[in-house]
Amino acid sequence: HAAPEFHARFDAIKRAYRYEILDRRAPPAVQRGHVWHVPRALDASAMQKAAQHLIGRHDFTTFRAAQCQAKSPVRTLDLLQVKREGEMIVIEAGARSFLHHQIRSITGSLKLVGDGKWTDADVATALAARDRSAAGPTAPADGLYLTGVSYEPR
Repeated sequence: HAAPEFHARFDAIKRAYRYEILDRRAPPAVQRGHVWHVPRALDASAMQKAAQHLIGRHDFTTFRAAQCQAKSPVRTLDLLQVKREGEMIVIEAGARSFLHHQIRSITGSLKLVGDGKWTDADVATALAARDRSAAGPTAPADGLYLTGVSYEPR
């Protein structure tokens, strides 16, 4: 039973997301609409290396949607991990809170790294620019999952 003043969104102290990219030529059948299909292999280890630039406390203006209503673009990203699971590249992210479209924007930029179009230094440069136009494209909503929310024990 929750207290009357409890708010599921604003009282959360940690959130975890998972983003799934199916990187193979054949389009998804069962997973259609549930993954981002990229028809060529991506370099997951290069994406993981680039992701390390984004861990920690930063101004994430570059990776924030124009319609974001958060008062501050500063967030602390506790976890950003990229790994291969079979034919899937999985991105896991954890933080107290995220900006609007932050995970999808980060994913779009990391995909450019996986494609060999960006280096890990390009991700660091994009973050430092504090400019949405410096980021890669926003990844589609397909593939993004909220996997956990934590609250202070009462």
